[in-house]
This record gives sequence, C-alpha cells and structure tokens, in this order.
Amino acid sequence: MTSSSKLLSGFAAVAVVTLGACAALPFPHKTQAPADASLAAPTPTKLSGYLSATDIDGKALLGPPPAPDSLRGRADREAYEQTRSLQGSPRWAQAIKDNDIWQGGALERYSCALGVRLGERETPAVWKLLHRTELDVRTVGTPAKNFYNRTRPMIGDDRPICVPREDWMRTNASYPSGHAMVGWSWALILTEIQPKAADGLMSAGKAVGDSRAICGVHYPSDIEAGRTLAAAMVARLHADASFQADLAAAKAELAKAPRAEGLSCPTQ
Repeated sequence: MTSSSKLLSGFAAVAVVTLGACAALPFPHKTQAPADASLAAPTPTKLSGYLSATDIDGKALLGPPPAPDSLRGRADREAYEQTRSLQGSPRWAQAIKDNDIWQGGALERYSCALGVRLGERETPAVWKLLHRTELDVRTVGTPAKNFYNRTRPMIGDDRPICVPREDWMRTNASYPSGHAMVGWSWALILTEIQPKAADGLMSAGKAVGDSRAICGVHYPSDIEAGRTLAAAMVARLHADASFQADLAAAKAELAKAPRAEGLSCPTQ
C-alpha cells in the first residue's frame, strides 16, 4: 500500500462513525449548480443517460454530510490538511491526470486493468455504455449536491490543490463527489463485463475517487457518499432495458477486443 493510500485509509478508519451521530446542519437549497468542467462527457453528444432524476432519491439515501465539528467532520478536515503535503509527489501528479475523466488518466486506469484500449474508436459499444452512465451520474448526483450544498475543502484556504482554482468551485457543491461516482460505477459495470479483471478494475475505481481527496477538491466523506450513490445507481440501472442492451453489446465487444500494446499505465 502506498503512503498516500495509508494516509487516506487511516482517516477513513477514524471516520467510521454513524451519520446519526453527526448533528445535521441546515442546508440551503440551490436550483442549479454550475458544472464541474473536468467532469464533462465528450462533446458534442446526442446521447442521454438511462435514468431520470426521480429514479433514485440521492438526498434521502445519503443523508447529510458530517457536521464540521463532529468526529467525522474533523477527520475530513484533517485529511485535507495533511494530504496537502503530497504536492509534487508521483501520486499528486497522477491525481492531476485523474481529474480529467475522459482525456486524462482516469479512463487509462480501466484500459490497463482490462488490457484493452478503451476509446470511442477502439471500443464504441463500451464507450457508449460508459458515456451514458456518466450522464446518469450528473442526473442522480446533482440533486443531492444542490440540496446539501457542502462547501469544498479548499474554499477559504490557500494551501495547494492539484488543479487550477476556478469560480465554479465556489458554487458546485462537494457532497457527493461526482468523480467518485463515475469511478465506482464504471468499475462495477466493467467488472460485470470482465469478472477476471475485478481486482484491477475495482482498484482503478477506488483510485479515481481517492484522487479527489489528494487533489484537495473533496473530503473523504464526499468520496464515500459518491461510491454509495454509484452502487445504488448501478443496481437501479439493471432494471432498465436500454442499459441491459448496451451492457450486452459491450460484453460482446470486449470479448473480441484485441490486447492493447503500449498502454501508459498508472503506478499510483
């Protein structure tokens, strides 16, 4: 286990307390949150997701984020402060790549786990499935983000983060993490397609979420909430006939896909 993984795992252990023990704070409702520019599907697109906003009630499923003065809230803050020391490390550099879900290092992680180069040209059926699922992440995750309106950890703090500071960060809420939702949902779906690659795929999904804490743009509990909501979303997707059809097409495509050469595989 790398030092950054140990650091995050340690905070996760401290944070294992019930949400009920965390006093709930009032959460002003927002009608629209400016999009996280790094969590954007390939454009232009005519695709849509499989789900509607009413298919899963993320607000009720997750409940509120930890109160700042709770045990879990303090652990979240300490994790942010201590992971700033990773600036300049190889894991920090990989977190920068993981920030771009589609063109950066995130998609590469799954390609490496499968041994197949995933892409719109190379694996169009898989690409379509992942693309539509990423759109569902926004549909399912945004209502909870807007409702709980948790401020991101770096707002009001000038310590380094691994991506440029931009205005949307002030208004796009922290809880749950959209990147963690994408990372975990892709890992679950691809593992169903290729069970023999489960270890690598699930490790990839975990790493994509962990990168958000290392970057300093999310708290660990944001990432946990993203994974929880992703698991619920993927379970719900299995009741959708269109998803099932696309999943079958992706399975058939990967079964025939050639092994990739020259992949640039993350080591962190």
